[in-house]
Amino acid sequence: MAGGLVGLFDDVAALAKLAAASIDDVGAAAARASMKAAGVVVDDTAVTPTYVHGLAADRELPIIKKIATGSIRNKLLFILPVALVLSEWAPTIVEIILMCGGTFLCYEGGHKILHALKGDNHDHDVPAAALGPDAEEATIKGAVRTDFILSAEIMVISLKEVIDEGFLQRGIIMVVVAVFITVLVYGLVAVIVKMDDVGLAMAQRDEPASQKIGRALVAGMPKLLTGLTIVGTAAMLWVGGHILLVGTDELGWGWPYGIVHDAEETVHGSGILVWLVNTGISAVVGLAVGLMVVTVVAKLPFGSKDTHEAHA
Repeated sequence: MAGGLVGLFDDVAALAKLAAASIDDVGAAAARASMKAAGVVVDDTAVTPTYVHGLAADRELPIIKKIATGSIRNKLLFILPVALVLSEWAPTIVEIILMCGGTFLCYEGGHKILHALKGDNHDHDVPAAALGPDAEEATIKGAVRTDFILSAEIMVISLKEVIDEGFLQRGIIMVVVAVFITVLVYGLVAVIVKMDDVGLAMAQRDEPASQKIGRALVAGMPKLLTGLTIVGTAAMLWVGGHILLVGTDELGWGWPYGIVHDAEETVHGSGILVWLVNTGISAVVGLAVGLMVVTVVAKLPFGSKDTHEAHA
């Protein structure tokens, strides 16, 4: 009897170790998949504060909460089921969709750079603040629509990283990615949005140290958003270019990515240098493709108007 009980405990311990290992695997895969979507994540974080800037301070966090709810709904109820089904029965379509997303990232990056070179700052313009539930609802709906595009890019990029996993594990990993990225993005957005309010409150205190920190926070918010935009633009070009290079290779057109591999060999396998070479070439490819797409879109009938979304 005692021996059977000891055997049962051993089995339970073995199952617990297996479950822990599985959790570790899921966590590691989710982290790896999330990192690939870094460019879109940074862009999403930089964009969302523009939807609440200028609104009443006491409505900022409730609006962010509603946008975050819409974002997780986009990812889990609409994007994830379609992506999982396609990854199981039509993985080539996932690759094509991913390359379309990569092209869009290149377009976004190229568009941002052209406007920066022209000194055009309307990318960060915010509509005049309007009060009332109708205005809030319109703001939320617009943000959730924009989020759908960004979320689709994030989910497909992440899915590609774990497409070789089993269907169930793939689904669990993607749910973890969806929740993690949504919490990360909108948590950071909430901090950014309230940073100037906290700074203003500190600046109004009597303590000189508090006033100094408060003024620094208020002055730092625009610089932080600008920094996020720059990093996001660079990351979009790198990620978008890399997606296109890898995608063409996997679809049978190998010479573009072959050039990258040849360039990597010239640095004799040094990890950081190899990464820099790959990233640099990917960014150049992303910029070239992005500028080309921007030029083509500008010549189309709808391209004559600035139809670029607020997240551009």
